[in-house]
Amino acid sequence: MSTPEEIFEAQGTKRWAVAGTTAKERIAKLKKLRKAIVARQQEFYNAVWADFHKPKTEAWISEVFPALEEIDYTVKHLRAWVKDKPGKWSWLFPLNKSVSHFEPKGRVLIMSPWNYPFLLFVSPIVAAVAAGNVVIAKPSHKTPRVSAFLESLIAGVFAQDEVAVVQGAGAEVGDKLLALPFDHVFFTGSPRIGAHVAECAAKVHAGVTLELGGKSPAFILDSVNIRDAAKKIAWGKCLNAGQTCIAPDYALCPRNLVQPLADAIADNIKQMYGDTEEARRACENFVHIVESRAVERHKALIEDAVAKGAKAVIGGAVNCEIADSAQGDTASRYTPATVLTGVTSDMDIMQSEIFGPILPIVAYDSLDEAIQFVQSRPKPLALYIFGKSKRDIRRVLRETTSGSTCVNHCILQIENLSVPFGGVGMSGTGNYHGIYGFKTFSHERNVMHQGAFDPLACLYPPYHKPGDKGLRAKIQQIAKKILG
Repeated sequence: MSTPEEIFEAQGTKRWAVAGTTAKERIAKLKKLRKAIVARQQEFYNAVWADFHKPKTEAWISEVFPALEEIDYTVKHLRAWVKDKPGKWSWLFPLNKSVSHFEPKGRVLIMSPWNYPFLLFVSPIVAAVAAGNVVIAKPSHKTPRVSAFLESLIAGVFAQDEVAVVQGAGAEVGDKLLALPFDHVFFTGSPRIGAHVAECAAKVHAGVTLELGGKSPAFILDSVNIRDAAKKIAWGKCLNAGQTCIAPDYALCPRNLVQPLADAIADNIKQMYGDTEEARRACENFVHIVESRAVERHKALIEDAVAKGAKAVIGGAVNCEIADSAQGDTASRYTPATVLTGVTSDMDIMQSEIFGPILPIVAYDSLDEAIQFVQSRPKPLALYIFGKSKRDIRRVLRETTSGSTCVNHCILQIENLSVPFGGVGMSGTGNYHGIYGFKTFSHERNVMHQGAFDPLACLYPPYHKPGDKGLRAKIQQIAKKILG
């Protein structure tokens, strides 16, 4: 088996041949990948169920379908993307031609997370291959069965000197990879590890894309339709058991609507997953937690909140069961869907991203107060607004910032491939999806072709030749006339 260093060197030899491939050749590779995904998707469903109890339908909706959609969209548009884009005419060099030329960055490293282990692995690979790069991809060691499947899938489609999978713990293999002089590093994961990745990438002058996370608020306005918002928030929070970087992390709600909202969300959770805690725990449609350490963390967060005055309208830490994840007992790695009211900013649950099926609801008394609450915290990856008042919606958009926003729904903003997806500040650097992914893995090179006439020929040294003063005056006169 080749070492990461050996793969890196082999890809360095192959990179220029790969960079020289045509759009047609890259499309053929992507179609081959698509065919392999379709043929082997049941293997993925089996693996992700074994790793953390994700049901087939949810795995298809949230991972396989969007990955195939990314491939199809790229195949459809790649020929147009790779074409040189002409620059505007320059009055100073009227016969020169300038273009933006997209060229691959070269050798890229993609480090994917465990929460959507298929989609967040495949999607950036699609963009990197479309742009003409060679790729080393590292899946998460926390989902070992899915990672083994991904290694087999990629090996069946690509030669190792074009796209290779390297497995292992991030603290060991990840750091070894980050020490190599890649041209670009694409990382999806936590802000803490993202900062480390950026620091390592800077040492080798690699470009970097960070897709991180944060506490994404669900902003409830006075004009909200409670029933509609509750259903969508319950779905968005429980999707993948809240282990979603753009899940609504907490809700900001007018004080008089807190209890109606909490009750309505609880009712929707019961409708989707079962009336009782026992039924929800046994429900095959509810995803479990990736490791026992995360369940312990969820339990501690809920207990701290309740001890400080919060109330669990549904769920609660008392039912959290802990098991050693190394034993592969996904049934016991379970955090109950929980809705908390009476939440205040001093509680531990409001200090960092929850990454679990727990929704704290924070009450506010005025829109000014709610906006200031969001402004005073790190920039989130997503922000959700629920309400009918267009004026208030516009104000929240104007006075807050986030990587993405969805009005009167959640999660769905990630689906449209014609717009970018990415974070801002602590929630990320750069973006991807569709052409934005292609651009992320491309260098946009300024190329100018000199025309037959060179206006500078009269301005080369030695200066102050006869006629220089008149020529300079004429150029200034032309510039003033054209540029105003």
